[in-house]
Amino acid sequence: MMNNKDQSYTDINIPQWLQALPAPVRPFALLMRLDRPIGTWLLFLPGLASILLAADGLGGLGLRGFIIAFFFAIGAIIMRGAGCIINDLWDRDLDKKVERTASRPLASGAISTRQATASLAFLLFLGLFILLQFDLLTIALGILSLGFVVLYPYMKRVTWWPQAFLGLTFNFGALMGWSAIHGGLSLSAFLLYIGGICWTLGYDTIYAAQDKDDDALIGVRSTVRLFEDKSHSMVRLFYGGAVCCWALALIMATSFAAGFLILFPAMHFYWQLQRWDWEDRALSLMLFKSNRDAGLLLCLACAGAAFLA
Repeated sequence: MMNNKDQSYTDINIPQWLQALPAPVRPFALLMRLDRPIGTWLLFLPGLASILLAADGLGGLGLRGFIIAFFFAIGAIIMRGAGCIINDLWDRDLDKKVERTASRPLASGAISTRQATASLAFLLFLGLFILLQFDLLTIALGILSLGFVVLYPYMKRVTWWPQAFLGLTFNFGALMGWSAIHGGLSLSAFLLYIGGICWTLGYDTIYAAQDKDDDALIGVRSTVRLFEDKSHSMVRLFYGGAVCCWALALIMATSFAAGFLILFPAMHFYWQLQRWDWEDRALSLMLFKSNRDAGLLLCLACAGAAFLA
């Protein structure tokens, strides 16, 4: 059901570069959410943070580290696109009933199910090619993460905590980045991963506030529907958990002083919480997108931690 106050509410944004693409290609770019790179950033940044911390900052990356980071960036674009197609294949009937998603290519009929499936197969092939450039542990982690990608859209049908499952999925890069550098894992890698899950619980609760009314009508579950007017307090709790885990990760990897660098993303979270109104859909979308900056501040902290070792 659409909100009468805003009959055209959508998160689709067609930038000029996308408008310049041939008309037959544009629906596939929209299917991959190339018009909205925030999802790619949020998939890439946990891995980049882990790479930087594992390599002792930019100075320790070397050529190999930069190549690993480059592959992670390309892999994030590919796998985010694949994940969006999987999500839309699961949700194509539900998307027609939600104002924000009704104009997506599969829901609107701009792309057929067969075309979307072929696109998914191509992206998964490219993703496998990227993954095979790494060591066996990183490959195994990448394959394991694919199961989470496939199952995530189902979670909103069976649990009030699909945001937690998204956190498990989107933050695998924190484990893979560490293993790609060291060939193994450490407590710091797991702390980055757990902190990332808390972060995702926070930002995706904010994101889900856009759809809470439509979701209630069609039976889709989310943390914002579970928490309702307690959502603000719960996001504060999730962001606090992220800050604590990330600070411990930096302390374990380098020194006690390095943990204070997490104050930078923490201040960004405070800014979000001061502004967020869960009834304001446009503001929720804006604050959700601002988590790219929170992730970059995390990466900055990881890059600088070695200087305080």
